[in-house]
Amino acid sequence: MAIRSNHSVLVTPGERVRYNRWKAYQQQLSHRQPQPRFVREIIFGKRRKVRYYQITKGDTPDPNGDRSWYIMTNLEGQIDLQVAQLYSLRNWIKYGFKQVKNELGWADYRLTDFASIQRWWELVFSAYLLVSLQAQNFQTLADEPLSGQSTQLTAPSRLIAKFQQHPWWEDGTTWNSALNNIRLIIQP
Repeated sequence: MAIRSNHSVLVTPGERVRYNRWKAYQQQLSHRQPQPRFVREIIFGKRRKVRYYQITKGDTPDPNGDRSWYIMTNLEGQIDLQVAQLYSLRNWIKYGFKQVKNELGWADYRLTDFASIQRWWELVFSAYLLVSLQAQNFQTLADEPLSGQSTQLTAPSRLIAKFQQHPWWEDGTTWNSALNNIRLIIQP
C-alpha cells in the first residue's frame, strides 16, 4: 500500500529507526528503455511482518525523500528488488479504474456504509452483466444485412434494428459501445 512520507509508526522507547542502504534496480517502463532507480527498506525498531520501503522516482538515491514514494507491505522474503516493480503497477490500475468510474458516471459518489457499498456493487455487477449479455446481440444484428430480411427477424430483433437507425447508435464491438447503446434504449 502506498503511504505518505509523514506516515507514523509506533516504536517503543529505546528503539531506533534504521534506513538500510540503497539498492539499485532497473525499472521496466512501457515503450522505453529500463531506467535505474533505487530502493531501501526502512526498519522501525525491529523488522516486523509489515515492512516499509522508500523508492526513488529518479536515477539517484534520494535521502531526504523529496523525489521518493513510500510503501508498506506484508510480502515476505527477499523482496527488496521486486517490491518496487510490483507496486509500480498500482498507478496503472488506479488510472484504469478512474477512467471506468468517470465513463460510467460513478466518480462523484462515495459510500462508506457497508450495506450501501454491498448494494452499490450489486448494481455495478448487474449493469455489467446486462451490458455484457447484450453486446454480442448488438454486434450479431449489426453484421446481418437488414434489407430483404425484415420479415424474417423476430420482434425483438426488428425493434433493435429500428434502434440501430438512430444517429447516436454505435456499431463498435467494445463494451463501451454496448453500454452507450443500452443507454440509448432505456433512457427516455
